Amino acid sequence: MTKPLVVVGSINLDLVAGAHHIPKPGETIIGSSFQMFHGGKGANQAVAAAKLGHPTYMVGNVGHDVFGPQLRQALAEAKVNTSAVNTVDAVSGVALITISAGGENSIVVVPGANGLLSPEQLEKAAPVLKQAGFLLTQLEIPLETVEYLATFAEQHQIPLMLDPAPARDLPLSLLSKVEWLTPNESETEILLRQAVDGNEDSAVFAAADQLLTLGARNVLLKLGARGCLVAERDHEKQFIPAFLINAVDSTAAGDAFNAAFAVALLRGQSSLESARYACAVAGISVSRYGAQPSMPTSTEVEEFIQLRR
Repeated sequence: MTKPLVVVGSINLDLVAGAHHIPKPGETIIGSSFQMFHGGKGANQAVAAAKLGHPTYMVGNVGHDVFGPQLRQALAEAKVNTSAVNTVDAVSGVALITISAGGENSIVVVPGANGLLSPEQLEKAAPVLKQAGFLLTQLEIPLETVEYLATFAEQHQIPLMLDPAPARDLPLSLLSKVEWLTPNESETEILLRQAVDGNEDSAVFAAADQLLTLGARNVLLKLGARGCLVAERDHEKQFIPAFLINAVDSTAAGDAFNAAFAVALLRGQSSLESARYACAVAGISVSRYGAQPSMPTSTEVEEFIQLRR
């Protein structure tokens, strides 16, 4: 029996403005477009996994406002099981996103209901969490809730993937319970409290070694257009190159990557095969606008990979 993937994290509405460039502090610019998308790092990962055809549960909160039912419905329409999604007395989470003409983004997240996701709610969701083949989480929910989940994962011997975003200092007691830590370059710099040149191989290798030293069992270092570095404790590090793609919107590319990596591992692929699959899914996602609308199906990914063999 296939074990489901369970995502514990944020559920947001993304308010997305397009502009020639991302404004500097104090600068007002004229935008070129405005759209609303269902997002949140947790919900993005859940939708990405479900669209790849893997059974997926979402554990999280929506608010008691007009956005709450919309966010829940969007998950259900993507075939994400929402039985562990709570409605709480707060506004739903929102993200204010500016996208430049070159596809770069700047994001401000207002947690709302996500900030109320508590360890007590995870206790109630234990029957869902226990059946997971993989647990995915991020940092748009309270740190104490992430720590509770990490302890739960360790106690029940369920692998935990942590996307350390938005970036912040993390306790070593948490990192030691993480099976796969998946930072990008800026998140790596915050975790290590030092600059990292992502274009310099030796700097990337050294950063991965330092992250492993912090306690994570394995590290998947996301390098944007370069691809990623797979760093496992007992194996030689390997670069997996990104696919050449015309990027229009990098929003949720990391979420697509994480979900795809976990899905591929659960399907029995090796870590290197899974990382290549994840690069393909992320590549497709950046060629489309929006967070959840950009997530590809399993068939689209297979066709994408076949064309590039």
